[in-house]
Amino acid sequence: MTAPMSRTVLQLDSRDNVLIALTDLKSGEGIEFSGQVYTPSKNVPAKHKFAMRRLEIGDDVIMYGVLVGRAVKPIAAGELLTTNNIQHRASEFREQSDEYLWTPPDVSRWKSETFLGYRRSDGQVGTRNYWLVVPLVFCENKNIQVLKQALEEELGFAAPQLYRQQVAELAESYRAGKTEGPVIRDLPLDTVPAQRSRLFENVDGIRFLLHEGGCGGTREDSHNLCGLIAGYIHHPNVAGATVLSLGCQHAQIEVLRSEIHERNPDFNKPLFILEQQRSGSEAAMMSEAIRQTFLGLVEANKARRAPAPLSNLCVGLKCGGSDGFSGISANPAIGHTADLLAALGGRTILSEFPELCGVEQELIDRGKSKAVGNRFIQLMRDYAARAAAVRSGFDMNPSPGNMRDGLLTDAMKSAGAAKKGGTSPVSTVLDYPEYSTEPGLNLQCTPGNDVECVTAQVGAGASVVLFTTGLGTPTGNPIAPVVKLSTNSILAQRMHDIIDIDTGAIVAGQKTIEQMGEGILEFMTRVASGEIRTKAEMKAQEDFIPWKRGVSL
Repeated sequence: MTAPMSRTVLQLDSRDNVLIALTDLKSGEGIEFSGQVYTPSKNVPAKHKFAMRRLEIGDDVIMYGVLVGRAVKPIAAGELLTTNNIQHRASEFREQSDEYLWTPPDVSRWKSETFLGYRRSDGQVGTRNYWLVVPLVFCENKNIQVLKQALEEELGFAAPQLYRQQVAELAESYRAGKTEGPVIRDLPLDTVPAQRSRLFENVDGIRFLLHEGGCGGTREDSHNLCGLIAGYIHHPNVAGATVLSLGCQHAQIEVLRSEIHERNPDFNKPLFILEQQRSGSEAAMMSEAIRQTFLGLVEANKARRAPAPLSNLCVGLKCGGSDGFSGISANPAIGHTADLLAALGGRTILSEFPELCGVEQELIDRGKSKAVGNRFIQLMRDYAARAAAVRSGFDMNPSPGNMRDGLLTDAMKSAGAAKKGGTSPVSTVLDYPEYSTEPGLNLQCTPGNDVECVTAQVGAGASVVLFTTGLGTPTGNPIAPVVKLSTNSILAQRMHDIIDIDTGAIVAGQKTIEQMGEGILEFMTRVASGEIRTKAEMKAQEDFIPWKRGVSL
């Protein structure tokens, strides 16, 4: 087990030529590290980097032991790295040459551990029990919204209206000739009013998905949408589904059924599909949708949680709103959690291909076979070519917030993002929107975009998502609990209503990566069992955005 890190500066790899500031460093004050004294020439904010030696124009910038940029101006020893003096640069990659040997972590203490999940007839085990209502085309979004209002409110699934009272009081003040009213500065989640008593106590909710696809775009996008929806219907957290179709769109019912059959030839969940152009009046279709959905909920309510081994978990690994600490605290922590799950026979999904730029060779070399690595190579090159075709590129991935907090190039961001995947072999590579079935680490082709990525991971079977953030991201998902982990304690305190786990203790030198990763596994097991609802669930954060295969970074 690694020792807790130093609390001033950090060198991630002995090959690195930069140091990371773990606290704010003042200009001119010498810092001793590994027997040498380094003197920053300017203030170095926490999370940022400075050069360990002089770098000339064109020199490589090395972090995590890999190429993350090149100097575009002379950089003195001790000088702060910025977007003005370095640019993105990444190493080339090639086929796997040697077999990858992995020593898994000791998982003896978890071998007999279980979580309480919903066993489905196809062998999958869910962490939640939802009914799904989804349109095949955006033309049905209004009808989905009408169903949502009717079903949620009358069956006790509607989320509490936290701010309606404030609006009511403001309106009353205005009627009385005043413009001031109550202001809510903070609202701890434990004060949120409880939902109405639910009619179906064993159903966690009805989830209504909205999207802008299904027609008017490319046939590829429509077919991918059907594949994504099929993944959600097949998902173990879903007991059954109601689908509304218009009838004339590209995303045809037959395509959806074909995609469901591809994922499960013996599919037997309740599935009700209604087509408006064949139903006569809208009222007739809506009435039938409500009737069938109600009967489906009666069946879904018969499900009960039962013990299941941790090998039945499928976990999405995601980062968003990343900062300079992401790659040294939260990301490697969930990477250790991923290794524990891999050793136990579970599945994990590492996505965000634009944020694997520069670390391709490591992942290729970790493939369980050359074919796995070659598929990753092809998907990465295809994705990069699509980006180049519209005059873009992976180098444009880092956001202004990323760069302000120390992630200056895409390769630098990627080197830290890849730590979410731990060290286990790559068992398979999935194209979007394929479904995961292979135990171990799955690589999945998605954008880095937070909601598009999480939407895709859940569509591939993730029953829980571990989501790290350094700046604060309120992303959730309609059917899978999203556990939010802060990379630093300041964020955890400031945005406590969205953060579930604070990994800042790693940066503070109070815990090791392994200790934190084990704690995350324990917390996640309780989430999977329904003992803990994540902050995103309590806030009804139910984001769903299908990826159009065009360029999204």
